[in-house]
Amino acid sequence: MHYFIGIDSSTTATKALLMDENGRVLSVASSSYGYETPQPLWSEQRPELWWTGTVASIQQLLAETAVPPHAIQAIGLTGQMHGLVLLDKNGDVLRPALLWNDQRTAAECDEMRTIIGPQQLIDITGNDALTGFTAPKILWVKNNEPEIYAKIAHILLPKDYVRYKLTGEFATDKAGAAGTQLFDVRQRDWSAEVVGKLGIDPAWLPKTFEGTAVTGHLTPAAAKATGLPAGVPVVAGGGDQAANAVGTGAVVDGVVALSLGTSGVVFASSDVPVVEPDGRLHAFCHAVPGKWHLMGVMLSAAGSLRWYRDALAPGVSFDDLLAPAAAVPAGSAGLLFLPYLTGERTPHPDPLARGGFIGLTVRHSQPHLTRAVLEGVAFGLRDSLGLMRGAGLANITQIRAAGGGLRSSLWRQILADVLQAEIVTVNSTEGAAYGAAVLALVGAGVFSSVAAACAELVQVTGRTEPGGDTAVYHQLYPLYQQLYPALKPTFAALVG
Repeated sequence: MHYFIGIDSSTTATKALLMDENGRVLSVASSSYGYETPQPLWSEQRPELWWTGTVASIQQLLAETAVPPHAIQAIGLTGQMHGLVLLDKNGDVLRPALLWNDQRTAAECDEMRTIIGPQQLIDITGNDALTGFTAPKILWVKNNEPEIYAKIAHILLPKDYVRYKLTGEFATDKAGAAGTQLFDVRQRDWSAEVVGKLGIDPAWLPKTFEGTAVTGHLTPAAAKATGLPAGVPVVAGGGDQAANAVGTGAVVDGVVALSLGTSGVVFASSDVPVVEPDGRLHAFCHAVPGKWHLMGVMLSAAGSLRWYRDALAPGVSFDDLLAPAAAVPAGSAGLLFLPYLTGERTPHPDPLARGGFIGLTVRHSQPHLTRAVLEGVAFGLRDSLGLMRGAGLANITQIRAAGGGLRSSLWRQILADVLQAEIVTVNSTEGAAYGAAVLALVGAGVFSSVAAACAELVQVTGRTEPGGDTAVYHQLYPLYQQLYPALKPTFAALVG
């Protein structure tokens, strides 16, 4: 039997997953760490945390299983996207990494639009300039830390720093690279125009590879640290959302991945590059060779429910909180919830957007509020799905859902009704780490393609069809859509 490891370097922990060639997960290990917010809007993390987390998690896998290290055939990598890791000519870290949720670069986003042109930027990279992306972070360092900028020799993403420590190679996957906003999303490589106009030395950028390609092999030093043998292949992998889509089988047209965690992500695979004209959706390369994807992100999905529970029903279990809401009719008796508790990204890239209950009367009880939260999040996710359909991905037949929020049968039914599509759950529950391991398995030649691997390994475990409340939600959705434009001036005034 051959075995494969998927490594997921997230914002809060590094997870390592061990699976066999039949897709069976033998063990999952996780090493937690924190990040710093030294100033308002800043979010930073020390790259060595990802490496120590990787070493500890791999060692734990080997200790907890009887799998001999020499049976490990390949490693796949995934992790948080958009972060900026800067190394000098010796490969040493120059400063803490600027993370995906760092918001300090508003001025640099405007600078990018001015230098390249707002529409040209969208046409080339598939995205408008956003504070979370890597490119404006590079400009921020140039503008604010010139002494650091002068020492840059290599620019990496977080998971690719782990790759460097494992293999000694400077490389990245095309899905992750597309999230830097330095990428020509159609050509699947660095954009000479964007890189040149921003004054970035192209020698700083790593080589890019398709998700299943081997990017290097375990060095003797990495082998000694992890307990694995030297020479184990390390495949490119993919950014966390692309790898999660592989893990749930969203690798063919018509199948959408829905992640309902703290944030909510709607992810649609495509055989051709599709760019939403106004840049309201993220258009990236997929971790699947030769494929692309569109992605919408809402910042407070299950996070909205957690806030609601903690603020208004502290100590109550989610099951007990949601049970009475099942008896409330669809529409919550005329109550709408706006889920912009931490600003919003899709379809309104507005950090000043705020949440709220609209339509409250004395008739409403806590179960009404609870159901309104579930419905409001579902409406927010429908915004992304509607943009995808409008951009040309009209043939959406199935939504493969994962994340803690999907444990609720009530929420699954509301989502199916609001999104007007079948919601299915699958047997793979480890998301991105599982997807990274699948990419490693394909890279090792066990399967001929990612689609073939997913068809064999990822199985549907449950189905929720749209029901009788679909018509009610279809009538309410336009009212939900009117709320943000009407309240946007108020949001800005409240912050000001």
